[in-house]
Amino acid sequence: MTNKSHEADVAFIKALAELLRENDLTELQVKREYGEDDSLNVCVSRQTAVAAAPVQVAVPAAAPAPIAAAAAPAAAAPAAANDDPASHPGAVTSPMVGTVYLQPEPGAPSFISVGAQVSEGDTLLIVEAMKTMNHIPAPKSGTVKRILVEDGAAVEFGTPLAIIE
Repeated sequence: MTNKSHEADVAFIKALAELLRENDLTELQVKREYGEDDSLNVCVSRQTAVAAAPVQVAVPAAAPAPIAAAAAPAAAAPAAANDDPASHPGAVTSPMVGTVYLQPEPGAPSFISVGAQVSEGDTLLIVEAMKTMNHIPAPKSGTVKRILVEDGAAVEFGTPLAIIE
C-alpha cells in the first residue's frame, strides 16, 4: 500500500468517525473494495454513557416518624415505575431516529406547550433525520399534558415525545 492510499484511508476513517458523531450512532461498519485482492474493512464504534440507576440507601432512624417518612418514598417507587410515559395511551412516540426541535426555527415560538389544545394533524414538533426535517403530527385532538423531550435532544425510534389527552 502506498503512502498516498494510506492517507486516503485515514481521511476515510476520519470521515466515518465524523458521520458517527454527527448522526449520534454507536457503530458503523464499512468494507471498501480496491481491487480483486485488496480491500479495507473498517468498524468505527463508540461507547455511550449509560445512566446509572438511582440507589436507595436505608438510613436507620431513632424515632418512629422518620421511619414512616422513609417508607413512603419506597412505596411510591413502584407506582413511579408503572408511570412509564411510553405506555401511556396518549403518548406520541418518535417514528424515527433523529434530533428533536420544538420550534420551526431558532427564536420562533414552540409548536406546542403544556396545556395547549391541538387538533389531529397539527405539527407537534420536528424530528431531523439525515438533514431532513420531518414534521410529527398529532395523532388525535386533545390537550398537551406533558412534553417529554428537550429541544435539540437526540431521540430513537419509539421514544415518547409528548402526551396528549
